[in-house]
Amino acid sequence: QVQLVESGGGLVQPGGSLRLSCAASGTIYTVNSMSWYRQNLGEQRELVARYDWGGSADYADSVTGRFTIARDNAANSVYLQMDSLKAEDTGVYYCSGNIVAGVSPTPWDYWGQGTQVTVSS
Repeated sequence: QVQLVESGGGLVQPGGSLRLSCAASGTIYTVNSMSWYRQNLGEQRELVARYDWGGSADYADSVTGRFTIARDNAANSVYLQMDSLKAEDTGVYYCSGNIVAGVSPTPWDYWGQGTQVTVSS
């Protein structure tokens, strides 16, 4: 089994910055990709950014140029650097990993518990 733990959420004023971290642990054979999703009240969950272990990254149009996703120093970890934050960025941010783990040869999507990000003056 795989566990994903997010950290770094909190309250920040518009124009400020936050750095979210996600660490995957367990009997991991390989990580194919890790992603950040967010969900606000009354809205569907949306993909914010995805990092492929081959080195490529994709972003939602609304965050391109302001957010950066990359591998962290620790193994099987990524961070999301969020700059120039807007009120529209408010929501619960979830980390997801496409991971091959344990005795199963099939990759599976694992999810973290989520961390709250609130952008408000």
